[in-house]
Amino acid sequence: MSEKNLILLSVKDFFTKQMLKYSLAPFILTIIIMYILFFVVAGIGVESLGQMQVQSTETTIQNGIPHTESVSTMLEGTAIIQFLMSYAVTSWIATFLIYAIGSFMVLYASIFIAILVIGFLTPFVLKELQRRHYKDVEMIGYSNIISGLLLVIKWLFIMIILFILLIPFYFIPLINIIAFNLPLYYFFHKMITFDISSNICTKEENKKIHYFSANSIRLKTLALYLISLVPFAIFFGAIYYVIYLGHTYFLEVRKLRLENNDN
Repeated sequence: MSEKNLILLSVKDFFTKQMLKYSLAPFILTIIIMYILFFVVAGIGVESLGQMQVQSTETTIQNGIPHTESVSTMLEGTAIIQFLMSYAVTSWIATFLIYAIGSFMVLYASIFIAILVIGFLTPFVLKELQRRHYKDVEMIGYSNIISGLLLVIKWLFIMIILFILLIPFYFIPLINIIAFNLPLYYFFHKMITFDISSNICTKEENKKIHYFSANSIRLKTLALYLISLVPFAIFFGAIYYVIYLGHTYFLEVRKLRLENNDN
């Protein structure tokens, strides 16, 4: 099947009644989790800004003799924000940082959470695809909860290490875009390909698929990840990702098994 037909078939499957029902779950759950995280992080932020000491010095001349006095002021609660916003420069910097960092955090957190959420829905989506198109392809699978959890922990650890190792590149324009996204793409690619392959094929079949089609699959997951960087796209498109890659794996497994039967 050509890539164009595969994309069109995936779109057609996505807009079926059952798939649209599944697509609501990542949207609703991600919104709820993000809402909770927002207030948790906001509470921590307010606490950390609870107190801040501002010191200034003032020099006066009395009878020709200079006198220097230090003035110490304790800012508490919202007084800190008022202090920052009272000057044009600090106000602009504070506002820019809040919106810039906040936007990045929300975007990346939403991608991360959506990846975890769709992992629970993947078996149901793939079974629906099998029922519609691949009744001749048995879903065997090769993983269990414990091994899957250990792999997720492993990939999380590697992602964090990558974030740390790439810190020097965060300050280089253009390169920093790749450096910011590489660790999360790594986790995205590992999670979504594992969720799909571990439900459809055997471990040996998965090794063969990655050996012969590794670059093709990476290009597909990279394209899907780039789409995820569009705000809110991951909320509505997560199930489509599973459908699209699910078709890819079903077709590859069907081809492998037909070749084995011929031999």
